[in-house]
Amino acid sequence: MTTEELVAQIYLKKSFLCIGLDTDLEKIPPHLLSEADPIFAFNKAIIDATHHLCVAYKPNTAFYEAYGLKGWKSLSKTIEYLNDSYPEIFTIADAKRGDIGNTATRYAKAFFEALNFDSITVAPYMGRDSIEPFLEFESKHTILLALTSNPGAFDFQTQKVDKTELYKKVLQTSKAYKNSENLMFVVGATKASYLKEIRAIVPDHFLLVPGVGAQGGKLDEVCRFGLNEKVGLLINSSRGILYASRGRDFAEKAAEEAGVLQQGMSNELKKKKSGS
Repeated sequence: MTTEELVAQIYLKKSFLCIGLDTDLEKIPPHLLSEADPIFAFNKAIIDATHHLCVAYKPNTAFYEAYGLKGWKSLSKTIEYLNDSYPEIFTIADAKRGDIGNTATRYAKAFFEALNFDSITVAPYMGRDSIEPFLEFESKHTILLALTSNPGAFDFQTQKVDKTELYKKVLQTSKAYKNSENLMFVVGATKASYLKEIRAIVPDHFLLVPGVGAQGGKLDEVCRFGLNEKVGLLINSSRGILYASRGRDFAEKAAEEAGVLQQGMSNELKKKKSGS
């Protein structure tokens, strides 16, 4: 999916919501556990109930890897279902890969070709040769961890190197990588106050923003500092939507929670358009 196609979907749906498919067998409704593939059954119901309210889905691969081969099959079925039934949806493999050279290329092939995701999250610690192999794939996007929402982010990401915070070095340096126009960046919603400075460095790139809702991030604060001329935001919510109910109405309740966020995003887009 191209950036232009993603932006078109955002304006069509009046939403820049990304739903994280962090599916945990210990949290899904008990009645689904009798299904042949409970994870896929849960994901399919959530997708069918919410696809009109969001523009992206983000399976965190750890939640599938934890179940071995069965989990990988559930992930494969989920992405295949999304691509076949809702091809307009942007898909993110939240895999946080970060190796170099041929290994990075194999990771890219696994998620971009074998599973056919539109994008993947990548860790920047090993530098250029851990990122550029992902950027070689046409119409695919590499989402680089920049400033994350977890408390441990302050261990390294905000430490200064030559008087500049490390996360800023990551942003500045990665702009020089080959095909850097296909980069997006992860910026946690709990770090909304940093967004103004981040936008000064990467004014045109999309930002994937986790942490709104359960982790305490505020939608209006993220939008105030993060929206750009092409919207430029994908705001992720996982637990607040997925586990709104453990009853048979779980998909309906998930849609209600997603609808609240979508309405808030629609309002933010209206404010942006009016210049207020």
